[in-house]
Amino acid sequence: MIKRIKLRTLLIGGCITLFFAVLMGRVFWLQVVQASFWQSHAEELWSTKKALPATRGMITDRNGDMLAVDAPAYTVAVNPEIINKYGLQDEVVEGLGKVLGKDEGELRSIVNAKKESGEFFTQREVRNEGWKIDQDLKDQVQAFIGELKEKHQDMQDVGIYLIKDQKRYYPHESIASHVLGYLDREGKAVSGLEASFDEQLKGVDGSIEYKRDGRGIEIPKASEIYNPPKDGSNLKLTIDYTIQYYIEQAMKESYDQLQPISMTVIAADPNTMEILGMANMPTYNPNEYWADVDQKNFYNHAIKSVYEPGSTFKIVTLAGAVQDGLFNPNATYKSGSIRVPGQTIHDLKRAGWGEISYLEGVKRSSNVAFVKLGYEMLGPERLKTYVDQFGFGKKTGIELPGESKGIVDPVQQADFAAMAYGHGKLLVTPLQQIVAVSAIANGGKLMEPHIVKSISDPQTGETQETKPKVVQQILTADKAKEVGNYLEQVVSDQKIGTGRHAYIDGYRVAGKTGTAVKVVNGQYDYTKQVVSFIGYAPVDDPKIAVIVLIDEPKDSELGGGTAAAPIFKKIVNQTLQYMGVPKKFEGGSADTQSSKVTATGPKVPDVGGLPVQQAKDKLAASHISYATYGKGTEILSQFPKAGSTLKAGQFVYLLTEKGSDINVPNLQGESLRDAMELLSVLQIPVTAKGEGYVVSQEVVTENGGRRVILTLEPPDKEEAPSDDGQADDAGTSGEKGENTGEDPTQDSP
Repeated sequence: MIKRIKLRTLLIGGCITLFFAVLMGRVFWLQVVQASFWQSHAEELWSTKKALPATRGMITDRNGDMLAVDAPAYTVAVNPEIINKYGLQDEVVEGLGKVLGKDEGELRSIVNAKKESGEFFTQREVRNEGWKIDQDLKDQVQAFIGELKEKHQDMQDVGIYLIKDQKRYYPHESIASHVLGYLDREGKAVSGLEASFDEQLKGVDGSIEYKRDGRGIEIPKASEIYNPPKDGSNLKLTIDYTIQYYIEQAMKESYDQLQPISMTVIAADPNTMEILGMANMPTYNPNEYWADVDQKNFYNHAIKSVYEPGSTFKIVTLAGAVQDGLFNPNATYKSGSIRVPGQTIHDLKRAGWGEISYLEGVKRSSNVAFVKLGYEMLGPERLKTYVDQFGFGKKTGIELPGESKGIVDPVQQADFAAMAYGHGKLLVTPLQQIVAVSAIANGGKLMEPHIVKSISDPQTGETQETKPKVVQQILTADKAKEVGNYLEQVVSDQKIGTGRHAYIDGYRVAGKTGTAVKVVNGQYDYTKQVVSFIGYAPVDDPKIAVIVLIDEPKDSELGGGTAAAPIFKKIVNQTLQYMGVPKKFEGGSADTQSSKVTATGPKVPDVGGLPVQQAKDKLAASHISYATYGKGTEILSQFPKAGSTLKAGQFVYLLTEKGSDINVPNLQGESLRDAMELLSVLQIPVTAKGEGYVVSQEVVTENGGRRVILTLEPPDKEEAPSDDGQADDAGTSGEKGENTGEDPTQDSP
């Protein structure tokens, strides 16, 4: 009996010992061998890591006007489980369908969505109509949720939610859309600067990691790991929003009338090759890119499309002949036709104009004149050298993606002859052409175009400026000036100049028309043409160069002189007035039709910090006119700055408060330049419509700030603004004329 008890005791003790041995082994295995694994698993349970998205960099115009920015957005989601539990399907489908404009059948399938197990989902996003909606639409959805809760007061949750998000927003909608590009709904950069500068713009996301208890509540004073997001860099463009607006308005006015396949305009500062404006028609709204089913509207013809340039390319031939001393404006030749190996080339007027001077040939855009200049005088190889030096056949290097290099591939002698007047085995982009004509305007320097003025880091404040880059000197300054004088006569000669419809009273304009017949199935089809005008102004001090290109206007009888030149005229006239460039008339320099001289006045004294009355007395003693804005007692700022030389009658503006706190003054009757000057002092961006003097103004709220929209009209002589000694700008109206296009016809022997 005792022996049995001992055995039983040993057995129980052994089992207990074995149990503890196994337990200790397991503890050792978990706490020592697998310690790192279980430590990580535990941290996953009590630690939460949340992504902190970086803010994408802003894109602004050269004056800081916002063109692209991240903005709050909201995604609409529904809870099918709750909606079906309380029988709200019909109300939700009908209400959200009206607010979002979504098909009710699609919405009903979302509201009734079930898992594979047969249970209703607890959350489904309403795509695409309810995805990343703006504040206005969000408010409408919120109001509908409120209506449901008011109707069903016993329910706290009606199964509709708004999830806060952010999206890319383009405040001016289609303005400069081909330059900016867009982000799709997934946040992927698709085209334009958004794509080419995606790495700099998007920044680096951050994160925060913190401890939480079993209920998911953050544990106070627990250690946190915080990696701050690095916001993307900001891009400041060379584009001027106001000039871009002028361009797009002028294009819209002509697009419906001309009904072309496409239309392209580029404006640049020829001295720096900063792109001041670039636009294409048709266009699209990057905020609603999905609404544009025709992907052709996204195409940036300015840098991607290539064309036979036609007679605008004659500028290159003329420049080469002038630089080599071969162009004698008074020498004569027989117009009409010319024979080259393999074919005969004709002028637009096949019978010609008889024996005429080469200068007249330039004005009339005679093909024969340019074949003689380029093919016979310069010779094929020298002509090809100039074409290469002007940058054709290679990319310009602009920061936009997808640029074409064009084609320069003459083989036969006839190819070289055709190239002399812009045809044959020659395809160029509009951007290449504006770069080439700018080289004439700026004194013979081929420059690299750029559209990004600076890139700034919001964290460090460091800014990388884009400096003007000279590729090479093609012409001497005096020869470039000579070419410009000949091109000016193409515009100023109102009798025979093909560019006469680009003439602007008061501004000296140089330019060239182009009408290139398109090749279809190896033959020229005279019902399909690319018409264009390219030029710059003022000739004596160029501020802007512009190309207008219209692909296949519906009326094939229209040439570059009648279709494109008036658009050029409107854009350049408005822009030069906006820039404050005074008009000059015969008999003196003037800013108005009455030819008032813009004499200079005294230097501006420093009145900053002075009491208002003391500042007024100081200016009055110097016989300087002034205008005071604000309700303060001391002068906070002044414009122009101290030491500046005033023009006759120019005002000094005195601010006693911050510009943002001052009401916009009444600008009716002011010239565009005077209005722009005052509003720039108040740091208020401006959009101007029309030409002449302000007849009405509208103040709109935009991105938390103010913008003034001015409407201008030319004055009637009897109702011209009173003469206060300030510069008054006078607009000129466009005009239509006869077809002055050029003919690339080449007859086989």
